[in-house]
Amino acid sequence: MLQIDLWKRITIWLTVVVGLLLAVPNGFYDRVERYNDAQAILANEVSTAEARAEAEPDAGLWPSFLPSGLVNLGLDLRGGAHLLAEVQVEDVYKARMEAFWPELRDALRPARDTVGTIRLQPSADDELRVRISRPEGMSQALTIARGLAQPIATLTGAGSTDYEFAAEGDVLIAQLTAAEKTATDDRTVRQSLEIIRRRIDEVGTREPTIQRQGADRILIQVPGIGSASELKEIIGTTAQLTFQPVVGQTGSIDDNAGLGNEVLPSLDEPGVFYILETAPVVTGEELVDAQPAFDQNGRPAVNFRFNPAGARKFGDYTAENIGSPFAIVLDEEVISAPVIQSHIPGGSGIITGRFTVEESTQLAVLLRAGALPAELSFLEERTIGPELGADSIRAGQIACIVAFAAVLVFMFLSYGLFGIFANIALIINVGLIFGLLSLIGATLTLPGIAGIVLTIGMAVDANVLIFERIREELKTARGPARAIELGYEKALSAILDANITTFITAVILFTMGSGPVQGFAVTLGLGILTSVFTAIFVTRLMVVMWFERRRPKTIEV
Repeated sequence: MLQIDLWKRITIWLTVVVGLLLAVPNGFYDRVERYNDAQAILANEVSTAEARAEAEPDAGLWPSFLPSGLVNLGLDLRGGAHLLAEVQVEDVYKARMEAFWPELRDALRPARDTVGTIRLQPSADDELRVRISRPEGMSQALTIARGLAQPIATLTGAGSTDYEFAAEGDVLIAQLTAAEKTATDDRTVRQSLEIIRRRIDEVGTREPTIQRQGADRILIQVPGIGSASELKEIIGTTAQLTFQPVVGQTGSIDDNAGLGNEVLPSLDEPGVFYILETAPVVTGEELVDAQPAFDQNGRPAVNFRFNPAGARKFGDYTAENIGSPFAIVLDEEVISAPVIQSHIPGGSGIITGRFTVEESTQLAVLLRAGALPAELSFLEERTIGPELGADSIRAGQIACIVAFAAVLVFMFLSYGLFGIFANIALIINVGLIFGLLSLIGATLTLPGIAGIVLTIGMAVDANVLIFERIREELKTARGPARAIELGYEKALSAILDANITTFITAVILFTMGSGPVQGFAVTLGLGILTSVFTAIFVTRLMVVMWFERRRPKTIEV
């Protein structure tokens, strides 16, 4: 007969209560959002006293004993910026070859008696051409150079090395192998993806969408940010920081710097250009921290600190070059070129220049996040205003209300009291969906709202199957209790089959899709889980509790 154990009843209602409590904050979205922002500021140890004072009033907007998780609103609902960027992977080839030149030069120097003098020749970006004065020693030079090549640590590049070497008369040519170029391209895009994510996280935006598209493109969608140009300022700067030896000064950027050198302009001194060695002593990749600060004169600056390897190189160079100028270069501009006064151990220092407080703060953010390995070319950019997002939310709300009302009316007219039970379960179902979305920190998009609307329609399918089965059992002159029990038992297999196949479809959409498709798949998948739970457990429990209380001799469904 109809019986449900007490522990099962407690578990079902406890699940419903917890799920609805998790959903409650979304009914007070603005208030809870301000509360969460205030709590984040107060919990951050580096927050200023002014920021803490401003956050104090908002910290009391929501009871601390209640859940405060929210469903994050996607770009199409909240407004924000959309960018499609292409990574210029070819830029890395040039940097690789420039960095390889000192290594090749140092390896060939001990064999100078055989190969003669070694001179760097003008080269394409993806190759290195080195002339030796004794062509008869070319075989020895090739042997030494090939000893510098390293195996590629990827499945596609198994058995290959990173460099290949050839000779043209007295010129040794070094190039990246095709397998290494492929591995470098993939590595560059992955590194760019991670650095973009870190930079956006530093700004504190909610739930950005940062995905790789194709071989060398990255999709960036950030809800809540003012404009696409603001987003480009955050992520579009490469922030390539290097520390390079100074060869001299010149009055024009067109002056010949000599092989292995380059001419870069001074940021603080208009019309002044520095001749620098191309190969840096230390790069920004070896930075572990950068914080905005003020110099001894009270001007905005940036404190930095290297990792142990960078600190060792920085300390060794300053110890060996006391009295020589040393250039700090950011994105091919010399920020400053101080003279080394003494050995600088510890690997820390300060970058000074004509910064504002905002510029020093932004530079610190960029340096902490790391340098982009290659330049980004923006192929597509859009700014979605909050008004459009508000319109989307209103349209979604109207769609949900219309679908909800139509289903409620249909179920009541079709099944009477049992339809009311199904309607109560449907309301609980929608609440559980928002509770789960809040719990996992999912992002709700306009397609996600479509998934919820679809779930509202699908949620009653299971109840329709059950109620129709109960009707069939009642026609066989069985008692109401037995008819209800058989209705649930015999409809279970059909309910599970239909929902499992739909859930598999949602998983495939989430795995293979991206962006809006994933948003639809998430709400559809969660809706299936909550629909099955409310149909099989919640409505059955309500029917059983009603039946135990009323004990009707006959029922009508």
